[in-house]
Amino acid sequence: MNADFRSDTLTVAAPAMREAMATAEVGDDVYGEDPTVNRLQDRIAELAGKEAALFLTSGTQSNLAAVLAHCRRGDEFIIGSNYHVYLNEASGAAAFAGASPWPIEVDANGSLTPDAVRAAVREPDQHHPESRLLCLENTVNGNVQPVDLISKLAATGHDCGLAVHLDGARLFNAAAACDVGIDAFLDDVDTVSLCLSKGLGAPAGTVLAGDRATIDRAFRARKMLGGGMRQVGHLAAAGLHALDHNVDRLAEDHARAEQIAEALRAIGGLGVTQGTNMLWVTPPPEHHDDLVAHLESEGLLGIFWKPTMRFVTHLGIDDEQADALVESFTRFFAGR
Repeated sequence: MNADFRSDTLTVAAPAMREAMATAEVGDDVYGEDPTVNRLQDRIAELAGKEAALFLTSGTQSNLAAVLAHCRRGDEFIIGSNYHVYLNEASGAAAFAGASPWPIEVDANGSLTPDAVRAAVREPDQHHPESRLLCLENTVNGNVQPVDLISKLAATGHDCGLAVHLDGARLFNAAAACDVGIDAFLDDVDTVSLCLSKGLGAPAGTVLAGDRATIDRAFRARKMLGGGMRQVGHLAAAGLHALDHNVDRLAEDHARAEQIAEALRAIGGLGVTQGTNMLWVTPPPEHHDDLVAHLESEGLLGIFWKPTMRFVTHLGIDDEQADALVESFTRFFAGR
């Protein structure tokens, strides 16, 4: 039994999605003439409750375009200390936008507090960078940031004169977990980046949504970043198909992750936490390497960080594969 739990980015386009891509009506998107891209952008803007949206190649490019749209060179943005824009986007905001991150601590759920945000804002002083932007994230390592918390953080940011961007790479997962639309998280957020290639199963693409003026600035930034695409409606069609067919089923991924977590908690010595479609497992340190070798020998892949491993359920994982992961763990720890 082979199963790849490393990430929900590993999904492969289903035949129906490929058919939609192959038959998409296309045009030159740099000129704004790709009708399928335009439909996707309008659809996301409506779902997010925003004026406009922009299709970009990836979440990293979308987040960077947002920082470029909100910040001037030398500005500072406040961000959680383990958030993706800060840790996992090759310091693009500093390299290309000239904006420096000011990371602040998060709690075990990945959450910021309004008080911490307020305390991080720089006082006016010629020696300091100017605090310009608050970067939020949802989910954080699979953990949902509640609607009311996002609203309070955004309100705090605005009260301090900051724009607010939400890295919503997995916001559809958060919405599924809370049984709300994504717009419930976005009333007080200026821009949001929404990934199509993770839980929604499209092969590529992220959409940035916000007010018209900010999206216009992001459109120019996208060109600067090499993201001006031509007949990209073929990819946008995959995103539209994903919105039609793969949003409601996210609850299945969450349920499988929860079932795996419950089963693994019955194994002594394992530390197990789970949020939405992500599962974090900390084995006894003396068994870590042997456990990895055992799982790999049975065709079961995760991200085997030390001390804590990550497993992600997604469109490509079914019940049989989830059971196989539990059974493999159980066999390894039997009698140890």
